[in-house]
Amino acid sequence: MSEMAEIVRSSTKVAIGDAVLYLGDCRDILPTLPRVDAVITDPPYGIGENSKKVGSRQNAAAVTDYGVFNWDKDPIDHDLLQAVIAAGKHAVVFGGNYYPMPAASCWLIWDKQNTGDFADCELAWTNLPKAVRIFRHLWNGMIRAGEEKGQQRVHPTQKPIAVMQWCIEQAGMPETILDPFMGSGTTGVAAVRLGRKFIGIEREPKYFEIAVRRIEDAQRQESLFEPEAPKAEQMGFEL
Repeated sequence: MSEMAEIVRSSTKVAIGDAVLYLGDCRDILPTLPRVDAVITDPPYGIGENSKKVGSRQNAAAVTDYGVFNWDKDPIDHDLLQAVIAAGKHAVVFGGNYYPMPAASCWLIWDKQNTGDFADCELAWTNLPKAVRIFRHLWNGMIRAGEEKGQQRVHPTQKPIAVMQWCIEQAGMPETILDPFMGSGTTGVAAVRLGRKFIGIEREPKYFEIAVRRIEDAQRQESLFEPEAPKAEQMGFEL
């Protein structure tokens, strides 16, 4: 990418270079999209996270105020989950352990190297034809690895960019990636950094605008220097 990506915007859709972002409910938008190479997403788990529960349970730091929200009150329904998985040739779904998912040979495990009272790791179900893989990336309360510009936490369930980049690499560096629960756009930022095309859907206007800004920033940074992306066969299997 030699020039700053063109930005085209309507009331419900923003195109930023190779990224297309939709403001709306993925139930309505998914049927209008072509099937992609991979769905990589972090849907609500239905574990009841809210602005009073996302800080340290040991009160080592003040809880960040993300405002009032209830989108994590209930898990997404089975039909929607199946539609999400079917939207791509391959799928990586964080929180798959909270759902009745098909048997899988490959789970992606993010080891947070946690010493506190939060979970030691997070699990992503996949339909990738490979073995279980583990990625160790420190995310222990206030101590978080690699929080450079663009990685500051702006969403209560935000993943590190490094974790989502790893997921893309494990999926074989798919050309086009879809995240139907885009949140603050971390999957999109990771996709841009790896030179992949991205489609994101987010229904909350606040987080949609944050995702637009973060992905625009990522496109701008990549226009200055674009490293060569790894090839799919280097990831351990062919798509």
